[in-house]
Amino acid sequence: MGLADTLYTSLTGLNGNSSMLSVAGNNIANVNTTAFKRSRVVFETQISRTMRNGSVPTETTGGSNPAQIGLGTRMSSIRRDFTNGPLQPTGVNTDVAIDGNGFFIVDAGGSRYYTRSGNFALDRDFNLVNPNGAMVKGYTVDSDYNIVEGVLSSLNIPIGILTLAEPTTTVKFAGNLNAGGDVATQGAAIETQVLYSDSGAGSLIDANTQLASVYNSDGDLLFQDGDVITFTGEAKGGATLPTKTFKVGALATGETYNDSGSTVQDLMDFFTDVLGLDVDSGAGISITDGKITFLGNTGEDNDLLIDDANFIVNQTTAPSVPLSFLKTQAANGESVRTTFVSYDSLGNPMTLDMTVVLEEKTGTGTSWRFYCQSEDDSDLSRHLGTGLMSFDTSGQLVTVTEPSVTVDRVGTGAFSPQKITFSFADEFGSVSALYDITSQMSAIYQDGTPIGTLEDFSIGEDGVITGIFSNSLLRSLGQITLAMFANNEGLEEMGANLYRPSVNSGTATVVAPQTSGSGRVIGRSLELANVELADEFVTLINASTGFSANSRVLTTADQLMQELLSAVR
Repeated sequence: MGLADTLYTSLTGLNGNSSMLSVAGNNIANVNTTAFKRSRVVFETQISRTMRNGSVPTETTGGSNPAQIGLGTRMSSIRRDFTNGPLQPTGVNTDVAIDGNGFFIVDAGGSRYYTRSGNFALDRDFNLVNPNGAMVKGYTVDSDYNIVEGVLSSLNIPIGILTLAEPTTTVKFAGNLNAGGDVATQGAAIETQVLYSDSGAGSLIDANTQLASVYNSDGDLLFQDGDVITFTGEAKGGATLPTKTFKVGALATGETYNDSGSTVQDLMDFFTDVLGLDVDSGAGISITDGKITFLGNTGEDNDLLIDDANFIVNQTTAPSVPLSFLKTQAANGESVRTTFVSYDSLGNPMTLDMTVVLEEKTGTGTSWRFYCQSEDDSDLSRHLGTGLMSFDTSGQLVTVTEPSVTVDRVGTGAFSPQKITFSFADEFGSVSALYDITSQMSAIYQDGTPIGTLEDFSIGEDGVITGIFSNSLLRSLGQITLAMFANNEGLEEMGANLYRPSVNSGTATVVAPQTSGSGRVIGRSLELANVELADEFVTLINASTGFSANSRVLTTADQLMQELLSAVR
C-alpha cells in the first residue's frame, strides 16, 4: 500500500504543478491584453490516512499525537487579481480606462456583459462599441442636454452630424462713461414746411388728414393713393438707417411694404418706427401749426439728420420730393454708441445698437440712460427698450433699471419674443462713470452662438461625454456608467475581455463613476494588464521545480516497486 500511495501522491503533485504552469503561462500570454487581470493557483492538502489516532494523557503515561500520512495536494481555487493595471495614455478620444473599482457595461446581441477593457470605437451609426460590436451602455441626455439618470441606453456620439445653435440671453459690457461730459438737455428738432388740407392753403393739416388731401402752400397735391414713399440715408447719430418704404393707401393683394396707411398719423407712426424714437423718453412726432415736427431723443449720438434727399416719392404727380425738412436744433449731451451682434434660437445673427446718454448729475453721482435698437426686430419699429444706470460719486455702478429688452422674431421661424438681459458689472468687467476725454463702452461677452457642428468630444472623470462644437459650445452628450459587484472574483470570464455574473458574484449595481465606491474614468487612456513578468517567472520556476520533484518521487516509487518484483523471481 505504501508504494501505491506514493505513486498517487506524486501524481497529484504533478497535476497541481501542471495547473500552476498553465495559469502562469496564460498570464504571460496576456501580458499585453488590455485590462487583463492575472490569476494565481491556490493549493490545499487532500485527505490524510490516519495510521494511529492520538491519545490523551493519563496518570502514568503522556498523551500521543495522531500519526497521519498525507495523500497529496489538490487545487483549492484559481484566484483572479482585480487590482488596477497601469494606465497608458493613447490620445484616442474613444479610449477609456477605469482607475478604481467598477466595470463598463456592454450589450452584445441583447445579452449584457461587463468589461474592464475600454478600447472602444464609433460604428457607422456613431454608436460607442467595443471591438466586437457590443454597444456601450450609459445614461443619455434630454433635449436640453441634461443627463437623464436611471435608464441605460446605448451611447451615441454623432460627430459631424449633430448641429447646435444657442440664443443670446445675456450681453455683458465694459468701459467708462465720461462723467465730465455735458448733461443732455435736448434732442434734435426737425420740421417740414407748412402743410394744408385743401388746395387753397386755407386749412392746416391735422393727424386725421388724409394723405391724398395734403397740399403745399403752392396748392400742389403732394400724395395720392398708390404712391410709394422711400425713406433712406444717414439719419441718426451718424448711422445710416436701412431703407424703408411706405405706401399711401391700403395694400393690394401680394404687395409687400414696410408699412402703409392713408392718414398723416399713419405717416408719422412710420417715421417714429424707422427712426427708433423712444416716445416714453420725450421723443416723438407731432403736428405744430401745420408742420410735421420731429423731436429726437437726447444725446449727440441720437442726433437726427433728415433732408429732402432722404424722402423720395415714386409717383406720377409732382413734386417727386414733396416734403422739405428744416433742422431747428441739434441733440446735445455726452453719449456713446456701440454695436454688437447677438443670436436668435436658430443661430441667426442680430445686430443691436446701444446708445448711452448722460442724463443727470447730482450730489450722489451721475445717471445715464441707455437706448437699445435693432433693425433685426421683425416689426417695423427698431426701438427695443430703454433703461437707466445710476453711478455713485466714486463712479461705481449702483443700480440698473429695466436691464432687459425683447426682440420680436415673428416670421423668422425662431422663438419670439427673445429676451436679452444686459449686465454692466460682474467679475469679468464693469462699466464705470469717471472723468475722461470721451466715453467708451463695448460688449465684451454674449452667450449666444451661430450654428455649430459637433467636431470632437472628451470623457471626464465622472464619465460624462462632453461634445465640442465648431461654434465653441460644450454640451453633454451622455454619461458612461459603471457596474459594481459585491464579489468581483465571483464573475465568470466569457472571453473577449468580457465577464458575466455568477451565483457568487452578486448582481450588478449601476452607478455613475466616482460614486458609491466606484472608480474614476480616465479618457484617452487604456488600462494595461496587471501581469508582473518577474512574478510570473518566479511562479514558473516554482512550478517547474515542483513538477520535477514530484516526477522524481514517481520515479523512485517505480524503482522500489521494480526491486520488490525482482525479489520474488
